[in-house]
Amino acid sequence: MKLAVIIATLGRREIVGRLLAELARQDRLPDQVVLSAPDASHLPDKNPALPFKVDHVLGRHGSSAQRNAGLDFVRGKCDIVTFLDDDFIPARDYLDLVEEAFSKVPAWVVVMGHAVEDGARNAGLTWEQGMVIVEDLSRHLFEEGRVRRQVGAYGCNMSIRAHAIGDLRFDERLVLYGWQEDIDFTSQLRQRGEVVEVDIIRGVHLGIKAGRVSGTRFGYSQVINPVYLVRKGTVPASFLVPLMLRNLAANLLKSFRPEPYIDRRGRLRGNLLALAHLLRGRIEPEYVIKL
Repeated sequence: MKLAVIIATLGRREIVGRLLAELARQDRLPDQVVLSAPDASHLPDKNPALPFKVDHVLGRHGSSAQRNAGLDFVRGKCDIVTFLDDDFIPARDYLDLVEEAFSKVPAWVVVMGHAVEDGARNAGLTWEQGMVIVEDLSRHLFEEGRVRRQVGAYGCNMSIRAHAIGDLRFDERLVLYGWQEDIDFTSQLRQRGEVVEVDIIRGVHLGIKAGRVSGTRFGYSQVINPVYLVRKGTVPASFLVPLMLRNLAANLLKSFRPEPYIDRRGRLRGNLLALAHLLRGRIEPEYVIKL
């Protein structure tokens, strides 16, 4: 099976360069890696010779648009498409196990790995901290892993059977950082097979804050995007509404004593602006560009 890795990157040229070097240490090498970025300034300096082909797709901005550009580039050239965030470090056996999963279980169309540490939920991890964890994973291999069916997959690390994608693309109305564009995309693939998380396929998500959108923009998307997707009918309200309410509550309560690494007050402003727009019947995810 041919496997392509697509990495949408923005403002992290050093980190994505390190990720390319780490992919060269995989037990099962990718057949192709595609870096999708707005322009060449976001790409790493020239790397030493890598044991796989690296292509650059430039000119699109925003996670949905950049991932779509990558999909268009690899269409018809591979059997598996693996999306990795530029700050996700896969365990050495990651791609080997992804290929094994699709080979052994034909019913699976989306396979998400398990982030044993997720820096997006806290202050984030440095590359060095992430590598310590990944090296430890490589020394403690499991023979069996738990499998859990999912509504959709977390975009920091997810793999998809290429033939199941067809003409489906990420929703480009979910602009900039996107927020739930990964769930929207993979939830639609449940019509074509099973979406699962496999614990044995592991890695570390650093959750680097550079390259993220402002607190106000993100807070706006936390409210508008779920409502938009529920109306669109691609993701069940039972998944998105509790998520939206949890974020609203967290931003309200923690705005009094915000974490130093999260702009809670900015997020709350964005939440409130989105609620005001909802009251007027205005549901425009792309409005964040104007903020």
